Amino acid sequence: MKTLLKKFHKGPPKVRTQISIAVAALAVHVPAEDWGDGGIVKWLRDEMNCHPEFIPGFLELLMVLPEEVFNYKIAARPERRRQFEKELTSEMEVALNILTACLNINELKEQVLEAFASWLRLRHGIPGAALASHPLVLTALSSLNSELLSEASVNVVSELIHYTAAGSSGGTSVHIPLIQVIVPQVMNLKVQLRDSSKDEEDVKAIARLFADMGDSYVELIATGSDESMLIVNALLEVASHPEYDIASMTFNFWHNLQVNLTKRHAYLSFGNEASIEAERNRRLQVFRSSYESLVSLEYHSLVAHLHCDMDMAFSVRFLSMFFSVSSRVQYPEDYKELSYEDLKDFKQTRYVVVRSASSFFIFILMRPGIYASTTLTESMMLIAVADVLIDAASVLGGETTLKILYMKLVEAVARCGSDERKEWRPAEAALYCIRAISNHVSVVEAEVMPQVMNMLPKLPHRPQLLQTVCLTIGAYSKWLDAAPGGLSIFPSVIDILMSGMSISEDCAAAAALAFRHICDDCRKKLCGSLDGLFHIYHRAVNGEGNFKVPAEDSLHLVEALSMVITELPPDHAKKALEALCLPVVTSLQEVVNQGPEILDKKVAREFTVHIDRFAYIFRYVNHPEAVADAIQRLWPIFKAIFDVRAWDMRTMESLCRACKYAVRTSGRFMGITIGAMLEEIQALYQLHHQPCFLYLSSEVIKIFGSDPSCADYLKNLIEALFSHTICLLKNIQEFTARPDIADDCFLLASRCIRYCPQLFIPSAAFPSLVDCSMIGITVQHREASNSILTFLSDIFDLGKSSPGEQYQSIRDTVIIPRGACITRILIACLTGALPNSRLETVTYALLALTRTYGMKTVEWAKECISLVPSTAVTEVERARFLQAFSNVAAGADINTLTVSMEELSDVCRRNRTVQEIVQGAFRPLELNLAPVSSS
Repeated sequence: MKTLLKKFHKGPPKVRTQISIAVAALAVHVPAEDWGDGGIVKWLRDEMNCHPEFIPGFLELLMVLPEEVFNYKIAARPERRRQFEKELTSEMEVALNILTACLNINELKEQVLEAFASWLRLRHGIPGAALASHPLVLTALSSLNSELLSEASVNVVSELIHYTAAGSSGGTSVHIPLIQVIVPQVMNLKVQLRDSSKDEEDVKAIARLFADMGDSYVELIATGSDESMLIVNALLEVASHPEYDIASMTFNFWHNLQVNLTKRHAYLSFGNEASIEAERNRRLQVFRSSYESLVSLEYHSLVAHLHCDMDMAFSVRFLSMFFSVSSRVQYPEDYKELSYEDLKDFKQTRYVVVRSASSFFIFILMRPGIYASTTLTESMMLIAVADVLIDAASVLGGETTLKILYMKLVEAVARCGSDERKEWRPAEAALYCIRAISNHVSVVEAEVMPQVMNMLPKLPHRPQLLQTVCLTIGAYSKWLDAAPGGLSIFPSVIDILMSGMSISEDCAAAAALAFRHICDDCRKKLCGSLDGLFHIYHRAVNGEGNFKVPAEDSLHLVEALSMVITELPPDHAKKALEALCLPVVTSLQEVVNQGPEILDKKVAREFTVHIDRFAYIFRYVNHPEAVADAIQRLWPIFKAIFDVRAWDMRTMESLCRACKYAVRTSGRFMGITIGAMLEEIQALYQLHHQPCFLYLSSEVIKIFGSDPSCADYLKNLIEALFSHTICLLKNIQEFTARPDIADDCFLLASRCIRYCPQLFIPSAAFPSLVDCSMIGITVQHREASNSILTFLSDIFDLGKSSPGEQYQSIRDTVIIPRGACITRILIACLTGALPNSRLETVTYALLALTRTYGMKTVEWAKECISLVPSTAVTEVERARFLQAFSNVAAGADINTLTVSMEELSDVCRRNRTVQEIVQGAFRPLELNLAPVSSS
């Protein structure tokens, strides 16, 4: 390789790079002492001194060396990989000296800078004070304006910024001298952001540096120093750039800055509450003047309408960026010409909402002016960061943000009025933004929201606009419930939603969703308006009049009425429930009355569209006795469908889902119906093997498992279901062919362990199911494999629950004879029989086994790991793994075993050859391979 590196030192760049990568990969495996005096970097230094003509090739190798630290495709042992990183870190000064010497060769400067950036990614080795005056740093900074070296210089400066903020390098506090050198040089580039002569890629590179500074130094910036405000001003310049690709680079910064300014944890270091509040107010004051001075003329009129406490005005600059984004949510002018798929992409991009842990919405925004491209998908930039709208509302407060958005809506409405021929998109975009911040607007807001609601009926009934109007109404359902004049607003709101249901399917879907939100949050107020609600419900469900509610969206209306009925007294609720079921019963009965021969030939949807409505009714009407009475009256219809369509998976899944919710809501009020239901599925499972029968049984076990009066019946049920399932899953091929059955079978078994161990553990099915689980653990289907592993963990953890403690001796008679085999299979899973993504579940099963059986597990693991040749796992690695087992068995922290398992997993998965050797030794599908211990 050394010869090749010299031979191609001036050869094709791709060839030279591949040779360098090969040598670097070799270096990952070869310890430093085998390279001579001090490792590969010093070897490189000596070679470059002896053969200066080959410097370009050696320089390429020097650049790729640190990159290989993070290349996990190289089949190095974890310990050796860590050692390689330490070796390079210790030789960083030598590497930088080599690069500094190469700076004297002008044609190599770009390569030198790229190599320097690569070494900085190690985030170790050189103090900030030393780097601040280092020739490589000074060269990179002075070359930012160089046409030839700007790209490499930007890469270096970007890595320097990350280096100064990395915890592994000490963090920003120890790198202040370097930061003080970097920031002024980057700030000098600000004027180039608006330089029309600059190439777009050059502007992106400059913007990237500002974004890197913002992300890395956000905590320093949030202190409000004079220097930090210069960075904020520059970031606002980036955020206002007309190219969305560039503006969006700052979005992460705005979110993090918002967190630092508004969240209490950012001020905890100031001690008591008085100091915290004083510092918070000081920062707000500092930011206020800067943000106000930088408000663009475009939004000056909006700011003039900001009638709020001036302490919040510091954040108004957020809105200049915020509105630059809000303008991008408009429908494209040529939306009518979009293909179905492109229009679908646009709607999904705009309206898909993801709830974060803090219940914030993340909306996906798009750049402007992209609609002339060949397809919307190709030109769309999707944003996966916290939404700018939410950040603005978090900083300003929902009411302040709402006021400014309302003024934008007023301006837009003034332009379009009620004339459908005029421009409606700005009004739709403003409403979309108002909808986005709904979680931040107080439910008692009384100044703007009444005006917004009064304005909605006056807007043109353009389908896209009406769709957003409906969604906005739904988003403010909590406000409608709390508003003093909420009842007076309801008629106009309902009229809008009914109009939406009549315009188009998309509008009808949005209106149905809004209807559900209103009935959910305003259910108490709507109890007296059931007649009107039922009128809407019947029209939607029966397809009467001109309503265009799709069948799947009609479920929102079913759910809506169900939630209102929940608030009624029991007697009234029973009658209302009957009325809710009536149109569904009538439709389904008409289908069933056509006779078995016709039923057998129908498509599943003719059944499921009605059955799914029953599922929603049983789920959301929280009146157990009324639901129990309803399911009892419906049972003959359900049984007829069970008997004729048991072969049809889709219909059975829908029917079992409805039965599941009936069981969950009614509980022990179901009486004789539950017996008839279980008899039906027990008999049909023998014939049709539908996985949903097992899932429905697991729901029954959860509700009735501890009921002594059901013990005999449930015991017969689970034994029948398990014995038949075991016959279906005799080898790994059958597990692979029937993963859903395996998944639901072992979910049911876990439910039995938790809710009725007295029925399951002593049964004849228990040992057979353990054997079955050992066959199927290595099934590649994720859910099935996880269910089996969870089942085994539940067995091992049986003693953790008081109901299960008394059955530990029975468990032990089953598990201990199989312990060596179970351990071998689990370790095989750990080391490659299952994908790496299952590592956590496998690890927990091994931990549970070790905690329960202590030193027995250590012996089983010892027998198992001894099967692996030393070419795959060394004696040191073997001993470390077994020691971790011994420590956990003795009561040590389980983290020691977790780390050890991860290490062994990495060792055994480091390449395909090793993985095949390990699996060939463990042979997890051969249950009788390992010696069976009876002690």
